[in-house]
Amino acid sequence: MSTAVHAAPPDARLALAHSFLFVPGDRPDRFAKACASGADAVIIDLEDAVAPNAKGTARDALENWLSSPEGRAPHVPVLVRVNCVNSGCFGDDLILCHRPGIAGIVLPKAERVADVASASSSAPLFPLIETAQGFANMSQIVSAPRVQRLMFGAIDFKLDMGIHGDREELLYFRSQIVLASRLAGLRAPVDGVTLAIGGDATEDDARHAHRLGFGGKLCIHPDQLAAVNRAFLPSGEEVAWAQRVLSAAESARGAAVAVDGKMIDKPVLLLAQRIASEAARKNLH
Repeated sequence: MSTAVHAAPPDARLALAHSFLFVPGDRPDRFAKACASGADAVIIDLEDAVAPNAKGTARDALENWLSSPEGRAPHVPVLVRVNCVNSGCFGDDLILCHRPGIAGIVLPKAERVADVASASSSAPLFPLIETAQGFANMSQIVSAPRVQRLMFGAIDFKLDMGIHGDREELLYFRSQIVLASRLAGLRAPVDGVTLAIGGDATEDDARHAHRLGFGGKLCIHPDQLAAVNRAFLPSGEEVAWAQRVLSAAESARGAAVAVDGKMIDKPVLLLAQRIASEAARKNLH
C-alpha cells in the first residue's frame, strides 16, 4: 500500500499577497481572528513564537483548529512556519503540514538546497533567507522544487552578519534577493518584519521594500496590516497617471504620444498597465 502524500496545488492568492501576519502557534484563540484581520495571508508560527517546551502543545492546537469548521475553510491562505531542519521538531511539523487547510510552509533559516528539498513533497515552500549561508546559496534555493517566493528574515540576518542598521546596510542583500527571485521566475519576495507596531514606521519600511522590488512584507501585529497593504498598492496619483497614459496610448493608435510632457514608450505603457491591474485588485478588496 502506498504511503505517498499528494501535495496540494499552490494557492493562487499567495502569488499576489502583500501582507503576511504571524500568529503564535500556541495561541489558537487568535487563529480565526488573524484570518479575519485583513491580512492577505496568515502564518501560524511553530518556531520563534513558541517556547521549546510548548512545541508539542502548539502542534496539537493547530491540528485541532484544522479539524474545526473555521480551520477547514479559513478566510485567507494559511501558512505554517515550521521549526528549522536541524531543530529536532522538523519532522513532526512536516507531518502536520500534510493536513488540508495548509497552503504552504515557511522554512526558517533555509541554508542549503537539501534543506528545501527535504520539505518539498509537502506543500508550496517559502524559504526564509536569514543567514549568510542561506544568502550564499540563494541561487540554488530559488530553483528547488515547490519554492513559491523568498522571504527575508532581516532581523536574524543582521544578527548573523553583525550588521547594525536597516536601510543602506541591507540594500545590497535586499537587492540580491529581488534579483535571485526574478532570475528564477518567482514572484517578488517578501520583506521582513518591522518591530515598531505603529503604522508610520511600518508603512515607511514597506514603501522602501516596494521601491526595491519586494512584493510583500511580514507583519507581527494586526495594526501593521493596513499600512503594508497601502504601501504595496498604487497611490491615487499613480492610478491617475496610469489612466492618462493608457487613454493617450489608446487614442494615439500606435503613433508617438506624450503625457505630462514625457514621451510614452513600451516600458512606460507596461508600467501603466501594471499599475492599472494593481488598482483593479485593490478595488476588489
